[in-house]
Amino acid sequence: MTIHTSQQYEAELRALKDRLLAMGGRCERLLRQAISALQTQNVELAAAVAKTDHEINTDEMAIDDLAVRILALRQPVGRDLRFLMTALKVVTDLERIGDEAVNIAERAGELANEVKLPSTSSRLGEMADAAATMLHEALDAFVEEDPIKAEHVLAADDAVDALYGETMRATFTFISANPEKVKPAMAVASCAKYTERVADHATNIAEMVVYMVRGVDVRHPYSKTKA
Repeated sequence: MTIHTSQQYEAELRALKDRLLAMGGRCERLLRQAISALQTQNVELAAAVAKTDHEINTDEMAIDDLAVRILALRQPVGRDLRFLMTALKVVTDLERIGDEAVNIAERAGELANEVKLPSTSSRLGEMADAAATMLHEALDAFVEEDPIKAEHVLAADDAVDALYGETMRATFTFISANPEKVKPAMAVASCAKYTERVADHATNIAEMVVYMVRGVDVRHPYSKTKA
């Protein structure tokens, strides 16, 4: 990694990390709040989450601007360059996680007037907890430049995928037995898909951490051809 003596440069890198962590923390809270709004049928909380999209977009633009400014003015190389390029990709995944939280909140608003939520919603809280934990640990791995922690995130994705598959199977069974409840059941299934995508975005961040630190691209291992 190139050694930089500029205190201003180091301060800029710290500021970038801090902004990314703050944005990631906001996304994590929004996901948990959106699922809570669904489970408790809290229309006010759902509406509050749904209104936060502009805040996430503002975070994204501010971080993009800072990262591009550092690239232009400092012209980093090596690991510094990989860090900044990773930051630009991380912020995109975070913005999409915010979108998924808003999507869940919108479905929660639609389900708020249901007398009883479909039984298929029973695993959504567990899915959200797992996905939020993956996001938290992926961001920690990024800030700490810890590929081992990133690999733990990659391994955790299978559990979320399994919960998603279980929820979808339960949805098909529920709809067969309750054809009049297709709409709310599909709304719950959509929330499961949004949550599964959050875990996918956390996985993307973890994969980029491995690349940033080791210079090894671990994405799409089965699509790579042998030399």
